[in-house]
Amino acid sequence: MANVRSAWGIDIGNRALKAIRLVRTETGYQIADFEVIEHEQVLSNAGDNKESLIQSALASFVQRHPSKGAVTAVSVSGVSSFARFIKLPPVEPKQIPQIVRFEAIQQIPFPLDEVEWSYQLFQNPESPDIEVGIFAMRRELINAHIKHFTDVDLNVQVVQMNPLAVYNAMYHDDRIKGTTMIVDLGAENTDLIIADGETIWLRSIPIGGNNFTDVLTKSFKLPFGKAEELKRTANTSKYARQIFQAMRPVFADLVAEIQRSIGFYSSVHRDSRIKKIVALGGAFNLAGLQKYLQQNLQIEVEKVKELAAIPPEDAKLAATYNQNLLSLVSAYGLAMQAMGDAKINSSLLPQHIRREKMWRDKTKWFGAAAALFLLGTGVAAGGYYVRDIEFKNASSTRDMIAGIYNPAQQFDQTWSGVSSGGGPDRQQIINIRSMVDYRNVWPELLADIYGTLPNVATADPKHEMAVKREQRQVIWINSIRSQYTEDLTKNIGSVSLAGFTWTPLPGTPAGQIDANVPVGSRGFYVLMTITTPNSNGYRFVYDNYVPALRKLGRAYMDQYNAANPNDQREFYIAAVGNPTSQMLLINDQNRPGLMKTSSDSLLKLEPPPQNPTNGTPGQPTNAPAGGVDPQVWTSRATGDLRNNDWTMKIPMIVMVVDSPKPLAQPGQ
Repeated sequence: MANVRSAWGIDIGNRALKAIRLVRTETGYQIADFEVIEHEQVLSNAGDNKESLIQSALASFVQRHPSKGAVTAVSVSGVSSFARFIKLPPVEPKQIPQIVRFEAIQQIPFPLDEVEWSYQLFQNPESPDIEVGIFAMRRELINAHIKHFTDVDLNVQVVQMNPLAVYNAMYHDDRIKGTTMIVDLGAENTDLIIADGETIWLRSIPIGGNNFTDVLTKSFKLPFGKAEELKRTANTSKYARQIFQAMRPVFADLVAEIQRSIGFYSSVHRDSRIKKIVALGGAFNLAGLQKYLQQNLQIEVEKVKELAAIPPEDAKLAATYNQNLLSLVSAYGLAMQAMGDAKINSSLLPQHIRREKMWRDKTKWFGAAAALFLLGTGVAAGGYYVRDIEFKNASSTRDMIAGIYNPAQQFDQTWSGVSSGGGPDRQQIINIRSMVDYRNVWPELLADIYGTLPNVATADPKHEMAVKREQRQVIWINSIRSQYTEDLTKNIGSVSLAGFTWTPLPGTPAGQIDANVPVGSRGFYVLMTITTPNSNGYRFVYDNYVPALRKLGRAYMDQYNAANPNDQREFYIAAVGNPTSQMLLINDQNRPGLMKTSSDSLLKLEPPPQNPTNGTPGQPTNAPAGGVDPQVWTSRATGDLRNNDWTMKIPMIVMVVDSPKPLAQPGQ
């Protein structure tokens, strides 16, 4: 509806009909007209008279504002409609309607053929997550509601839930900053809307302006109409203190329900904190209500004092508009959607009305199409006669073209037979050449892993012995284990190497093993066991070796390949986990068995001293016999003890890049 120049938004509330007509200007929107028609009786108390009150209000409206054929958007109550917000699983965009329909069947508590329903997608551009809002209403209810408007020749094109219309209005006017709650206090119910970025949350509570009036009727023994007048004039009444004291229980109930809603929302959205409350609805004209909510909720409460659209030009009309502004926001949002400028554009308009509108829009083109058809037929007949003469005169040219085309076609067929031959031989050549693909992955990976060790690790042992063992900046690699997988993301939580299970690092998207590992990647899980004599143990490895390994990522591979076009690297270290399983070497129960089954040029297992002491485990002593010292290891390179060396594990993910090199061309 982006080409609509003017539209009405009509909200029939429990107490009054409220309507706004927007027109499009060069700078935005202007409120060209508006109306507030109060019912003779509150609809919730009218019983069987409710329908006639609505019809009377609409009849008065069309009499004052002739709007036959004008585009109109109307609202339905949030209480009588249904809304659910759910996150969709990762799917292709073309599959979203099918998935949403499945979710609608699961969520809507009625068969789909008994409701009118629609949906709206919510997605943050910075997140892959998609949330969908599903909205529905019983078909007989919505048809009965729309009939009120069509009976007075109003052209209803949008049917929207009242809280969503309010959200559209506030979103358009840029009043939603951070996590914002909108409190729309109606006559019978209060709509609570919490907006956070691209998502919203809705709840309707059964507390409204009528509850304030009801307590006044009981406290002062007044009829409902008199009590309503007393409520509206409470700010200037000499009995203001008594009036507000009587309404205090309703204030407390309202605060309690809002607090309950905020608590529930915070429990589901733990990272969100409501920063502001936007207050709407005529009941907020009560002077103490805004201040009471702000003090008890400890959140800033901002009452809307103006809308972004230009107000009516007529001064008398503008004054009445300002008095009723808090009640007109829903109608404003409805008109905004009818103009095609709403954040949420879902609509509960019945399908048969949509189809009727579509055919009406197309009918005006049928006559023009028929006229063009008749004109085209005459032109085509004349054109055929001219083209026939031209075709006959060009016979010599066609013969010349055929003499060239036919031999060329034969040559093409001959070449196709030649090029298709030798297929099995070529495939065998490709298979043989592929045997050398990725042969450099592990040699280069081991070179990278060893090349990032602290330089002093390769120093002369004599130089190493000059430094106290606990101060040596040395790291030894004891073992490297690996496990290959075709899809790294399918093994989350199930990859186990030597008892180690990979845990995704913080910030990793859902469904991925690591933020740097795209879904569907293939490669290796690698678990490296290392030892260091440095007394800082974990911190020394974390500050020196882990950062060096992490630098061997995608950026390093791309930089290397750019500098070496003829020697392309086919892997990179996509993720390096934090060191884990730290323990003193003396406490590693697997070490003796490992040394018996493998050669370790740096270690040798010595028998315990003849006269050990009860000293600190792992420390050499020469005191008299008393206890049994654990087994002692000495370094073959330096001859000193390794009891207090630290051993730990470092997990890595090595991603293999599928970039096969092209086959060499003949002659290369």
